[in-house]
Amino acid sequence: MKIRYVLNNAYGTGGTIRTVVNQANALCGAHEVEIASVYRTRDKPVFHLDDRVRLVSLTDLRDDGSRFTDAPGTNSRFIRKTRRFRNPLPHRHDFRYKRWDPVVDTAVVRYFRAERKGVLVTTRPGLNLMSAWFAPSRLIRVGQDHMNLGTYKPALREAMVRAYPRLDAVTVLTEADLTAYRAAMGHTTLRVERIPNGIPSRPAAPAGERTRTVLAAGRLAPQKGFDLLIEAFDAVAARHPDWELSIFGEGRLRKALTEQIKNLGLGGRVHLRGTTKHLDRELALASVFALSSRFEGLPMVLLEAMDSALPVVAFDCPTGPAEVLEDGVNGLLIPREDAAALAEGICRLIEDGELRESLGRAARQTSSRYAIPAVAESWERLFAELGTR
Repeated sequence: MKIRYVLNNAYGTGGTIRTVVNQANALCGAHEVEIASVYRTRDKPVFHLDDRVRLVSLTDLRDDGSRFTDAPGTNSRFIRKTRRFRNPLPHRHDFRYKRWDPVVDTAVVRYFRAERKGVLVTTRPGLNLMSAWFAPSRLIRVGQDHMNLGTYKPALREAMVRAYPRLDAVTVLTEADLTAYRAAMGHTTLRVERIPNGIPSRPAAPAGERTRTVLAAGRLAPQKGFDLLIEAFDAVAARHPDWELSIFGEGRLRKALTEQIKNLGLGGRVHLRGTTKHLDRELALASVFALSSRFEGLPMVLLEAMDSALPVVAFDCPTGPAEVLEDGVNGLLIPREDAAALAEGICRLIEDGELRESLGRAARQTSSRYAIPAVAESWERLFAELGTR
């Protein structure tokens, strides 16, 4: 069976990309697997792809619409000017639609229609909508949701409810989102399945004493709530001046977060450390993992932290953390967007080494439920059942 995944940008570093790469690597032993990237921002992808997985770029454009071969800050494409106008297609409600233009739309639709059979997996609302309306029904069309239904704006949700019943299946990450989707889709025959993110097997991290570091990771974007985490760490630093906070990731809020760190006098205590290909090593060295997101799907980095036996303190945001963490058993759940409570949770872990150890051990046990072989079996079963329709 040929399985084709379509990502907005397979060359980035987000959780969706990492999740899809994990899926592709897990399935390529038994299937012909391909990942198509609508855009391209690097010469090579950040995450390791099995040699058996084929990676193609549909446009060879950067996500700002310029040619990948253009010098930085320049743009040789006249057609990019069409981005100033409202896209008439349904996917315009996806917040990333401004990065698409008629040439991009055409390339995506041509890719959808290029195969006579097999599985087509799309990975964000805009691509799912395009698959629903333009991919041929001879394909098995599966739309993935890597966030959660409640976070989308009303116009996008309405477009999804209208179009998604044309797909063969939609997969979500959590039980909460499964319930929300089934309620939203009403009496349609759309198949909605929960398949969580999977953690691939990794080499054991070097053993060693953990440092006095609180670690967080993700895009430097409002969703991830790093402004709240830095606010919380200001209180933590006052009580524990020998502890530091490291935030891994890049994004448009770097300047604002840097200014916040400066204004709070946390320079040298809070570090924006950019992206890394070796997050597992960093998780093995840290002593606490903090998840400060305002909303999520089922964050991969949370599962990876737990797999590293790292005690977790997390906002009880929609969705994901509450389905993985049991407060006081394998982590600490904090009322959402409550920076003061987050500070107290971090301090509680800093001040109680036995609690850190017990939560870390329980987190490691919980993470075993999300091992990639078990998750890959769920995908295999879904594709096989859809293939007999």
